[in-house]
Amino acid sequence: MEHSLWTALPKPFLVLAPMENVTDAVFRQMVVRMGKPDVLFTEFTSTDGLCSKGYERVVRRLAFTPEEKPIVAQIWGNDPEKYFTVAKMLKEMGFDGIDINMGCPDKSIVRRGCCSGLIRNPSLAKEIIAATKEAAGNLPVSVKTRIGYNTISTQEWLGFLLEQNIDALTVHGRTKKEMSKVPAHWDEIGEVVKLRNAMKKETLIIGNGDVKSRKEAMEKVADYRVDGVMIGRGIFHNPWIFNKHITPENVSSKEKLQLLLDHIQLFSETWAETKPFALMKKFYKVYISDMPDANEFRMELMACTTPEETIARIKEKMKKHNS
Repeated sequence: MEHSLWTALPKPFLVLAPMENVTDAVFRQMVVRMGKPDVLFTEFTSTDGLCSKGYERVVRRLAFTPEEKPIVAQIWGNDPEKYFTVAKMLKEMGFDGIDINMGCPDKSIVRRGCCSGLIRNPSLAKEIIAATKEAAGNLPVSVKTRIGYNTISTQEWLGFLLEQNIDALTVHGRTKKEMSKVPAHWDEIGEVVKLRNAMKKETLIIGNGDVKSRKEAMEKVADYRVDGVMIGRGIFHNPWIFNKHITPENVSSKEKLQLLLDHIQLFSETWAETKPFALMKKFYKVYISDMPDANEFRMELMACTTPEETIARIKEKMKKHNS
């Protein structure tokens, strides 16, 4: 496999997980400032949407800036022809790779046979991968999935995906049925690595599930021999999680508040009227969770309804830190 993105990465590498209404271009730019992972992913984007009249609205999900590279576009759907069309689009947009979502457990999506629904439809999954690879040309194609649908089926399902000669495979260590309700089965992720080695495949294996620190990521690499680790919700506990030199304890409250201000301003400038400002509220805890009166202050911010009101409240707080 001569593809540049995955093979050029240092081993082990760290990846920021694609998260709905979280890892948009704005939050990714903030993460890059605090500590850049080796690879970033977009939010998952519908192939149906990109091939419809709603294209202009949907394509905004794929916006990115040069400093976010290398960046992988994650897509989902159930029509191989649309994957073919979209893969060509993504190539022209300048992405470094294409990832197919075969893991999201959302009921309404799975019901349509998409994402985790593909675990029960390997023949369609195979067609989708083939169509994407054909259109992607030299752009690497990867898959993110789970270890089974209702029950763990690591050997069957992950073995099947490895047969497709994809460039990278991200394994979330839970079944579709388990959602996020049980601890991730990292032993099963380790089994995928053994399976890959036994099959003599070159696909890189990325482990995903419950990793909350850089140290923990390195422990998973040592214990399970994965090539990389993908971190999702851990970023909410520590936005510096990918930074080798900074921990949240080294950053003053004033600096954190300034970062929150910058995030709000960038959100307002980037999305203006196209995204509700309320989406910004889930990020407050990222910046203020370890402040002495974090809960109280967060409630005050949650009560604000406009960017202007929120910014004014944060500036007041910063003055108190100055005095």
